[in-house]
Amino acid sequence: MPRTGYGVYLPAISLERSLPVPLYQQLCGGIRRAILQGSLTRGLRLPSTRCLASELRVSRNIVVMAFEQLLAEGYVEATTGAGTFVTNTLPDDVLQVDTRLPNEETRLPPQGRKVKQLPKLTLASSDPKLRFAPFRPGLPALEGLPLDLWGRLLARRCRNASAEVAVHGEPAGLRRLRDAIVAYVGAARGVRCSADQVIIVNGSQQAIDLAARLLTDPGDVAVVEDPGYVGARSVLQLAGTKLLPIRVGREGLHVELLEQRRTKARLVYVTPSHQFPLGVVLSLTNRLQLLDWAARNDAWILEDDFDSEYRYDSKPIPALQGLDQNGRVIYIGTFSKVLFPSLRLGYIIVPEDLVDTFIAARWICDRCPPFVEQAALADFISEGHLARHIRRMRALYMERRSVLVESIREHLGELLETSDSGAGMHTVGWLPLGVDDARVAEEAARAGIHTIPVSAFAVRPLQRGGLLLGYAAFTPDLIKKGLRDLESVVRLCLRTPYGGCRARTATAI
Repeated sequence: MPRTGYGVYLPAISLERSLPVPLYQQLCGGIRRAILQGSLTRGLRLPSTRCLASELRVSRNIVVMAFEQLLAEGYVEATTGAGTFVTNTLPDDVLQVDTRLPNEETRLPPQGRKVKQLPKLTLASSDPKLRFAPFRPGLPALEGLPLDLWGRLLARRCRNASAEVAVHGEPAGLRRLRDAIVAYVGAARGVRCSADQVIIVNGSQQAIDLAARLLTDPGDVAVVEDPGYVGARSVLQLAGTKLLPIRVGREGLHVELLEQRRTKARLVYVTPSHQFPLGVVLSLTNRLQLLDWAARNDAWILEDDFDSEYRYDSKPIPALQGLDQNGRVIYIGTFSKVLFPSLRLGYIIVPEDLVDTFIAARWICDRCPPFVEQAALADFISEGHLARHIRRMRALYMERRSVLVESIREHLGELLETSDSGAGMHTVGWLPLGVDDARVAEEAARAGIHTIPVSAFAVRPLQRGGLLLGYAAFTPDLIKKGLRDLESVVRLCLRTPYGGCRARTATAI
């Protein structure tokens, strides 16, 4: 769309001199359609007739005639000395006007099978009232974010930037950042790798997408935790895999069920350090059994090290990748939870023989990650800021977790039962048998509480419903008030029950 002297971007209006329709009528029709379609918003100042005539390379009289016609129809209004504006009140018959262009198709193209498979997502950010409402999971303590420090690091990198910042960087990511990640995951998570095996991605979701597309073919079987992370499940479905949901118990994924199944799986997606959403930890016995199974069956393990930094009752458990002796684990980490979600910087660590393939795919997806943010993050890690930030947040989250768990046990013991694992940024509150967790979450949203039903993450129906209760972003007073409001919601649902625990539909075998 061309920009005029008044700073307005006009829609592309084609004036065809070969048509029998006068040019002023073509221009009038083009502007009218733009107004009705919302391209030209109400109250917007239009360019002058002289400027628009120059832009369209027509006589000024043609533009004047078009504006006079629009003024007569009530689509624009003119103010002496101020200009011509789109009217705030459009004509009464606007809703009946056909805004389609000539020969425009009257029906949308049919959806492909992959589009039909995707779940309908409800985003908390879409409702302003729930964006920062208790107990939204995954939200960090916003008041504790080191944004001033982050801003100084970014500014320093921008001031000292060379021409390198203006061109495409390495598709694998900035070497300094990859070196810093190797040192960090080696010390904190027991991951064994070199910087050449680290690839910077736009958060864990892109890492899962890359792995799903490169390690599986359409029709392959992919194992997922049930209940489990919907984002991973959706990516695997989009890649054309058949899902094999395996139940999660107190010690994580029931690996023994893999041995009992005759179906040969190509990939297993797990969150072993803090299972999402239940929060349990994959035991050492199950870890070793899973690694052995993957080696014997030539399968890949996609390890999403979700919330591994925040463990309160014991030291973080070493990653599966560090125990792997056969190169079957692809390790995924992200800074979105440790720092802030909008950062969108994560990493994937792949076996040496897969490095070239993953880097090529990373280049095809979106060339390379942003340079300045990578450089600032490398400084943030190497100068010790990340370690200090994690220690501060761990202490803060531990306090808020204690307030939440103790308040539930003291005041809502008959309504919610917690099975807290002592890690992460949320816990699960299990509802009484027969209470529909989806309905409780809906009623809670009306009361200004944001929680997610556990059944939303399940492929198969659950015996009991539960709610994800995030605590990291909320002060003790806000947590206590939120629990009082949630108590009223649960009691309401107990008085007027309907249905049972529901599971969201998904393709499974």
